[in-house]
Amino acid sequence: MRSTDVINFTWRSLAFARVRTALMLLAMSIGVASVIVLSALGEGARMYVVDQFSSLGTNMLIVLPGRTETVGGSPANFLGETPRDLTIDDANALYRSPHIKHVAPVVVGAAPVSHNGLEREAVVFGSSYEAQFVIETNVSRGKYLPKTSNRSATPVCIIGATIKQELFKNKNALGEWLRIGDRRFRVIGILSNQGMSGGMDVDETVVIPVVSAQAVFNSPSLFRILVSASNRDVLDKAKQDILRIIKQRHQNEEDITVISQDAILSTFDRILKTLTLSVAGIAAISLAVAGVLIMNVMLIAVSQRTTEIGLFKALGSPPKQIQMIFLFEAIFLSLLGAILGLILGYVGTYFISGLFEEIQFSTPWWANLSAVIVASLTGIVFGILPAKRAAKLDPVIALYGR
Repeated sequence: MRSTDVINFTWRSLAFARVRTALMLLAMSIGVASVIVLSALGEGARMYVVDQFSSLGTNMLIVLPGRTETVGGSPANFLGETPRDLTIDDANALYRSPHIKHVAPVVVGAAPVSHNGLEREAVVFGSSYEAQFVIETNVSRGKYLPKTSNRSATPVCIIGATIKQELFKNKNALGEWLRIGDRRFRVIGILSNQGMSGGMDVDETVVIPVVSAQAVFNSPSLFRILVSASNRDVLDKAKQDILRIIKQRHQNEEDITVISQDAILSTFDRILKTLTLSVAGIAAISLAVAGVLIMNVMLIAVSQRTTEIGLFKALGSPPKQIQMIFLFEAIFLSLLGAILGLILGYVGTYFISGLFEEIQFSTPWWANLSAVIVASLTGIVFGILPAKRAAKLDPVIALYGR
């Protein structure tokens, strides 16, 4: 029997048992589609996080209170003590380093903001004039914070696009007064539509001077200090300078952690890659389930086609040829199911992308290749037993239909 004869015979056999064929194709296609969709979700989440932190600037260093790099948490937490606070004076002292270009002290919190009877909760970001150079910030109208914003509680603010729309509607917000907590601020700028950046929705953020933020939240400490190095080549030197300067100010105690943007990105990248592989592996289990279904249905098919097998043997077909016919049928079902699964997976990914437009879902190449390879191996592994059983049938008994 030639290869073309085997293909034609397989196609006619599958076409004759349409319900059986449809069930096996459905099982295999769902398994492959699950791998495609889940890996696309994981890859989309990974790229989204990477893009969010990439928008913060390429030369940025983040200064956190407490030692967290080596032990996974501040030792003060185990001793029941509070880490030493970072202050505005600490931030200003960092300008001593020749490798540091910009320093932005940061205070972050949530507070009610209101105007003319309209009120909503918003993220209040307290920082300085330098923050616009450390973080990529675009002001569509007006201006950013004044240069004295890290020394005095100037009652001015910049509002996000969503805050402007909800509190001021179509009215010109520049020059208007906005109440944040129990204090009033004059709007001097409006941020452009930026969406999420660094885990924070810029459109729903109000930016005020850092000293004003400390007053609003009644807290003298800083949440973080954001530092921009002169260039990427001196990031390590800038980091060492930060540790040295703060250590001198904190009674020779190295009680801060300095992390770079690259370190954050690599950490999230590793975590989300592992998560993507995990969910894809879980989805791949459904391929094994589909393989078991194919094996069981093929075993039933062998028992139903004993007369056909006996006729092949009576005409002189060797056992290997009969085995190849049934094995090829299982592989053909697996490959066709894989192709349908790829189509179904990409259609599902397309619809999910429409629901979450801010995230670009894309299936990594290894997911496509792995799904097809696993589906093929599934057809081979689970098709061997039915094929061997068909090849071992006695021709006389098979012709008799038993």
